[in-house]
Amino acid sequence: MKIFTVVPAYNESLTIRDVIKSLKTKVNDVIVVDDGSKDKTFDFAKEEGAVALQHFLNRGQGASLKTGIDFAIMQGADIIITFDADGQHSAEDIPRLIQPIVEDEAEVVLGSRFLETRNLKFETQKIDKKVSSFKFQVSNIPLLRFFVLKLALIFTRLTTGLKVTDTHNGLRALSREAAKKINISQNGMAHASEILEEISKNNLRYVEVPCTIRYTEYSKKKGQSGFGAFKILWDLLLGRLNK
Repeated sequence: MKIFTVVPAYNESLTIRDVIKSLKTKVNDVIVVDDGSKDKTFDFAKEEGAVALQHFLNRGQGASLKTGIDFAIMQGADIIITFDADGQHSAEDIPRLIQPIVEDEAEVVLGSRFLETRNLKFETQKIDKKVSSFKFQVSNIPLLRFFVLKLALIFTRLTTGLKVTDTHNGLRALSREAAKKINISQNGMAHASEILEEISKNNLRYVEVPCTIRYTEYSKKKGQSGFGAFKILWDLLLGRLNK
């Protein structure tokens, strides 16, 4: 069984080497899609033995995923994993992520930082004690990010009917057939919600599994702002009007 990982990357020269090294022990091939980076991301990816593809212009994470997934399908991938380049994800979660597909229990497996087991550590002490007592598989999540993700969750459940616990998590696994059915047309960050819509539209069997998310100072600088969340919603609405 051929397992490929697609890593969209934009100016990730500080982390891309370690990400590739961690993945190479878990999968058959690592595909890095350099999205018009201005640093050494593309060169470092090649040096670490990844299959390095390149956009000459910065098109967005959704466009990079589509490029990488299409390439993986052409190369005969049986399972395609999407994985962030900023060091937030853990390659140790991959065996758990692909197991439902290997055992034909699901066609899509979604990583969720909100399923279980570790204490959530907010960046502020001024929070409600009930919220701080929740246990999630995540560390150092910014408080604003937490509430934006929860609003996105409500929106997704209302629009797709999917009973998911995490909406904008870049760690997921797709069977070959699921990857061929899911059409990513959103170039930017709205692709994450679009993928969930495609799962619903195509009646794909899906499950969530707990995954680890590490919020470092570096990854938080690379993440979405509150304004970015509204842009995602706007892009989704425009995408629906154009379909």
